[in-house]
Amino acid sequence: MTSHRGTTQAARVIAVAADIAAGLIGLWILMYLLEANRANALVSFVQDAARWLAAWSHDLFTFDDAWARVVAGYGLAAVVYLAVGHAVAGRLRSR
Repeated sequence: MTSHRGTTQAARVIAVAADIAAGLIGLWILMYLLEANRANALVSFVQDAARWLAAWSHDLFTFDDAWARVVAGYGLAAVVYLAVGHAVAGRLRSR
């Protein structure tokens, strides 16, 4: 019984971590589109976190418009974090 509870808790942690990662990336996309002040400490933190989380998909697309590259590259990373994180969590819950 404790083994089942442990995997359920691990699944919850994985799902929450995926949600937080995707949320930070989504927040950066929103801040970019709304032209948030990058000199602000919060904006800088969110940008740095999103850049680190989405390093593998940053500049993956070569659209002419910078906003499209940000939305597509960072958006892809957010979707992958959500899909993979929740798939792993679901798999753990079904054990």
